[in-house]
Order: sequence, then structure tokens, then C-alpha cells
Amino acid sequence: MLRVGLTGGIGSGKSTAARALASLGAVVVDADAVAREVVESGTPGLQAVRRRFGDEVVRPDGTLDRPALGRLVFADGGALKDLEAITHPAIWERTAELFAQAPEDAVVVHDMPLIVEKDMAGEYHLVLVVGASEETRLRRLVDDRGMTEDDARSRISAQADDDARRAAADVWLDNEGTVTALEVDVLRVWHRRLEPFLDNLRAGARSRLAGPVLSPPDPAWPGQAARLLARVRHAVGDVATTGDHVGSTAVDGLPAKDVVDLQVGVTSMARADEPGFVEAMTRAGFVLVEDVVDDRGRDGRQWPKRLYGSADPGRVTHVHVREVGSAGWELALLFRDWLRAEAGERADYAAMKADLAGRLADTTEYAEAKEPWFDQAWNRARAWAEQTGWSATT
Repeated sequence: MLRVGLTGGIGSGKSTAARALASLGAVVVDADAVAREVVESGTPGLQAVRRRFGDEVVRPDGTLDRPALGRLVFADGGALKDLEAITHPAIWERTAELFAQAPEDAVVVHDMPLIVEKDMAGEYHLVLVVGASEETRLRRLVDDRGMTEDDARSRISAQADDDARRAAADVWLDNEGTVTALEVDVLRVWHRRLEPFLDNLRAGARSRLAGPVLSPPDPAWPGQAARLLARVRHAVGDVATTGDHVGSTAVDGLPAKDVVDLQVGVTSMARADEPGFVEAMTRAGFVLVEDVVDDRGRDGRQWPKRLYGSADPGRVTHVHVREVGSAGWELALLFRDWLRAEAGERADYAAMKADLAGRLADTTEYAEAKEPWFDQAWNRARAWAEQTGWSATT
């Protein structure tokens, strides 16, 4: 099952995107529909809402007057929290039931307005955000839904801003244009990312780099790493003692293979080999590379690790699992911090990478050809650590 979070601010067009995904075969779990279901006439949820907010939020026919309730809670943070305390337990229970009912080979889309506000992005394989400017959303709410401008502004301001949404978005679907344009974008994402991601999950296959050996620095790399780390933490919990973005994509301004490297620290490799850890990583979309069990250590020994690759075709990722405090775990952090701090070493490394990339088309050959530089750089990095008092734990 591929779990996709779909979100966007009120008036962004999220529901249009959800309908387009459903037409392509996705199973859509509509959080708003679930929220309505748990406060239908005669439900314990509606009775609790009535006790808290009064008879004025219930129509004469016994159904919830949602606009009346909305006017109360969206202008009052305390009232909104009270409403959430009443409805959220029932909503999450029903949502879990709907996810469990979906076929194992389905793309399940959680149409959820508050993914960003509730810090839920780590619960999904991917997060799709439908975006539109505040001015566009305001116009839609007033013209299409009949809201007053004050009511529309109040609802917009009660939600996350676009900076927070962009930080959570694996895919940003711009919806400043027509419905057709948005539907075309959804179709493109479905065929280029969602379907191949699901196919990889079914096959237990990781994505691999298909582009050039070396890419220019991409300012999106750190944000992508942060989202991926959140998914790992959600999957394995406290077994991941540490989680870091490492490798060249973690060094600002450094050209790199377009592969995000993450390091997960565990208290012992035995924890990483527990079936529960492997299963959790697999469910989260990270495939164990079974023939990789160590690194070639700079001290002539083999340094144990486990390697996972993301099944996401849109973001090639390697997750290196190492024991906290081990030589390999420390070196990954040392090289990153050393290169961040030392402009000359960073420039030297970039020049070496560019030279190799110009001569070698194969990523495996490219990685092997860098080893002599790393062997020499290890001593320089250790000397820098001693001079600066650097520590992997601070």
C-alpha cells in the first residue's frame, strides 16, 4: 500500500485534486467526510458538541449547523481545541478502519486539511500539497462558497502558511490556473511518481540514480532530507537514537550525486537486525540492501552498517544504519562538518569530483575512484577535529 497525504489551505483546490486521484484509481479517505460522519444526527459526537457549544450549533432537524459551529471555533483557538478534543479520537478511529479496508496494492490518499498543522507528514510515503495564493483562495471562498470576506480571512489565518506547507511537500501542485491544468498535473504525478513508487513497493525494489554522475548543488536537498528523516523516525521510533543528513548533499554549495544520504544511529547493530526494525523500514518505503553489511574502514577494518534505499522514484535516497559512537558513524558526521567549515577543502573536493565525473559515466566507478582522496582526507579531517574540539555528540 502506498500511503499519500494530500493537503492544502482552504480554497486551494485540494478537493479537485482528490477527485482527480480517485478517477485514476486511488482510494481516497476524506478527512472532512469522516469528520462529518462522527457528528451525524444521533451520534455521541454530536451530543458532546451540543453540550459544549450550545443548541445554536444544531439545526431544528437535529443535524449539525456546521457554518454556525465554524464561526465559533475558527475565531477562537480555545474553542477549536475543545472541538478537536471531542471529535478527533472518533475521527482517527474511523480513519484507521478505512485505511485497513483498502486493498494492500492500492494507492491510498488521505485527503487531510491539517497534515501540516498536526505535523503528520512523516506518516505518509509522500505528501502532495495543492497550493494557491491567499488572494486566489480568498476570491474562491467569497465567490464560489458565498463566505463573507472576514469569515474567509479568519479561516485562512487559522491554518498553516505556505512556507510551512512547502516544507512538508514532496510534490507541490500549483493551482493558480484552471481545473483542467490541475488535473493534468495530477495525472503527471500519478504516472511518473505514484504508480512507479507503488510498483517498487510491490517488488521490494529501491530507486536508483538514472541521471548524471554529478549534479549542481540543489537547495532542496536539506528539506528533502528532513522529510525523509521524519518518516524514518515515525517508522522505527526510539530505535533510531540519532538521525542526520550526511554526505555531499548535506554540504551547502557542494556538487553531488543526486542522492540524499541519511544516517540513522542505533545503540547496537543487533537492534537494526531485529525483524520489527526491518519490517518498519520496509513499510515506510525503504528497502534493505541485503548484500551490504559494512563499509571499508579507513583504519583497514570493516565497519558494520546496514543500508536501505528508498522505493520512491522521485527521490533516490540511501539510509545508512550504524551504531552510535562507532568509527563509521562518527566519520560520516566528521566529513560533513569538516567540509561545511573548511572552504578550501570543500573546493578541493568539488574539483576532484568534477574531474572524475567528466571522465567516468558509471556511478560505481565514480564512487570507487574517490576512495584515494578520502583516505588522505581522513587524517586532515581528524586533525581539524582535534584543533577545533569537534565532537560528534555536540
